[in-house]
Order: sequence, then C-alpha cells, then structure tokens
Amino acid sequence: MNKITLAHEIVEIGRRIYQSGFVAANDGNISARVDEEHVMITPSGVSKGFMKADSMLLIHLASGEVVDGVGRPSTEGAMHFDIYKHRPDVRAIVHAHPPTATGFAVAGIPLDQLAMPELIVSMGTIPLAPYGTPGTAELPETLRPFYEEHDAILLANHGAVAMGRTLTEALFKMESVEMCAKILFTARMLGRVRELPDEQVNKLVEARSFYGLQGAHPGKKIIQQRRDKGEKK
Repeated sequence: MNKITLAHEIVEIGRRIYQSGFVAANDGNISARVDEEHVMITPSGVSKGFMKADSMLLIHLASGEVVDGVGRPSTEGAMHFDIYKHRPDVRAIVHAHPPTATGFAVAGIPLDQLAMPELIVSMGTIPLAPYGTPGTAELPETLRPFYEEHDAILLANHGAVAMGRTLTEALFKMESVEMCAKILFTARMLGRVRELPDEQVNKLVEARSFYGLQGAHPGKKIIQQRRDKGEKK
C-alpha cells in the first residue's frame, strides 16, 4: 500500500475510534508499517476525529526519527515501535481508551474469563499489563511479556492496545475488546459470569484453524492459566 493511501486509511480509523467514543480530545494513537524500515504514525496533540492525511509522520523504525512530515510523533510512539520490532507479523496498531475496557484496566481486572465463544476463538483472553508511565520506556517494557500470545492488551490505569495485519483488523480487535468488557460488566452486574467448561473452550480454540484465523493467541495455554488460578471447570 502506498503512503498516501495508508495516510487516508489512518485518518478513517481515527475518525471511527473518535465517533465510537474510544478516545476524547487528543487521546489515542494509530500507526501502520509502510515497509520493513518505516512506520507511519499519528502526530502528537491532534484529535483522532479531525486528522488530515498530510499530517501523518513517517518514522524510521530503528532510530525513531521523523523522515517525512512536520511535528512530533505520538508520545506513545515507543510502544508502537517496540511492538513492531518484536512482532514482524503486525502491520498496524491502534491505542485507545475505550471506556468500559479502560474501566477494567483501572480496576486492575484482566478480560480473561472464558465466557464468550467469539472472543475465545479470535483472541483467547485479553491480559492486563502492569502500569508503565505513558510516553516513557517503562510502557513497552510492561507489555513485552504479552506480545507473543496476545494481539490485544489492557494497559493498567491507561487503556488498551490492539494489533493486526491491517488497520481495519486492529480496529476490529479494539472493538472486540470493548464489547467483551461491556458484556462481562453486564454479567457481573447481573450477579454471575458463567464460564464455558474446558472441553468447550478446547473446541473453540481448535476452531481457529477452520476459520483460517491468524495472529497471536494463547491457545490451549488459556486452560492451563485457568487451572493455575484454581478454577478448573
């Protein structure tokens, strides 16, 4: 995809997360790989709902320096660049503050209850990374343990980050994070989250190959994680 098309796509994704209420004011950031050496990212201090394609910045991935465009890259650029360096399959990243999911992050609660088939198939679970100061090297350091098996991560007291092979895929994963949080919150308010038994979870994990799904996924480790917490079902 050429740079002009990619810039317009980033603008569209920004408009969508703004209209969905996933960001307010100048919150959030979006990026995409241009090639193996360069990343396009949103500038700092710009509302994601009112961006222009010619404001996007082209960054050299290894150095983090701006090679095209005017302004400063997003303050969360280090997080984006670190993900790309460790996950060569990731081509796009969306960071936002979806309200319900961020509420779980502020409460210190991961989205790891195995209750929704669609989420189990697509992403497995959504872990909670420890707090790292936004805009510093602390943040990517807290995320690295989760890169290998997860395409979406809650950031403690901060928000969420979603990764994909395309910008649209990263957006859809962010939408799934928020939908998962809303459903789990509702179930908790009703007094119970009824999780699926191990046998059904295993069937759903195995269904990934049938649907041809790609990306990071904890696979059958999610059952072991449940058992490690003493929640065998």
